[in-house]
Amino acid sequence: MKKQILVIGSSNTDMVIKAHSLPSPGETVLGGNFLMNPGGKGANQAVAIARLGGNVSFICKTGNDIFGHQAQQLFEEEGIDISYMFSDMDNPSGVALITVDDNAENCIVVASGANANLSPSDLKQAESAIEDADILLMQLEIPIETVEYAAQKASRLGKKVILNPAPAASLSSELLHSLYMITPNETEAEIISGIKVYDEHTASQAAQKIQQMGVPNVIITLGSKGCYVHSKEFCKLIPAFKVNAIDTTAAGDVFNGALAVALSEAYSLEDAARFACKASAISVSRIGAQSSVPYRTEVNIFNE
Repeated sequence: MKKQILVIGSSNTDMVIKAHSLPSPGETVLGGNFLMNPGGKGANQAVAIARLGGNVSFICKTGNDIFGHQAQQLFEEEGIDISYMFSDMDNPSGVALITVDDNAENCIVVASGANANLSPSDLKQAESAIEDADILLMQLEIPIETVEYAAQKASRLGKKVILNPAPAASLSSELLHSLYMITPNETEAEIISGIKVYDEHTASQAAQKIQQMGVPNVIITLGSKGCYVHSKEFCKLIPAFKVNAIDTTAAGDVFNGALAVALSEAYSLEDAARFACKASAISVSRIGAQSSVPYRTEVNIFNE
């Protein structure tokens, strides 16, 4: 029987413009195609888990508006359990403004809206979801006190808590000690560890430091280089799969969702990271956030 994965996090609507280059401060750039897609790091990860074959529940908060209603319908169509999806009567659903350049790099501004009001008191109404989960996956687009509350409760219950610490932020010792795994990118790893990450050697140094801070398993994502895995049993760079990158939006979310699915199926940490790299590689070859998330059959037949 597959283990249950719980995602707690954000749900946004992404407004994406393709442009030749990202604008500098004060600069106006004429863009090309405009797309409006469902997004938000929590929602992206929940959708990735569902499409990759995981059993997933999702706790989030949206506004009582068309974006929130559309998100609810989408989650139901994806087969995600949203028994504890909360509606905020006072604030709008979150939105993200995204620009993507010709090199598939992006810049993102998020208006959190209802996401910023997902509180520990909401989670107290959803305690059964935490109790029923085997793996808890979170990010940092919701209040840090909510993340800390969920992580500490889940840890006390013996659940595996995975934190994708994005957007980058400093983290408390109490939160770090509640985690089974953390999955920062280079920037996030530097903020947590104080060590600038730019290659395999510095990733190893940063991962060691983070492990010493209380997290037993550290995976630092390195973009086109792959990811560096550091645990008691295994320390190694997992190379990325080579693809024609079009849009890196949600690549990290797909990585984290795939990682959670693989761990729920008892993959080794090395194999789980490789599976996550493969799913992420497929996603960057497509435009958008949730629209770029692959299905399990696609990952199974994907070759480098």
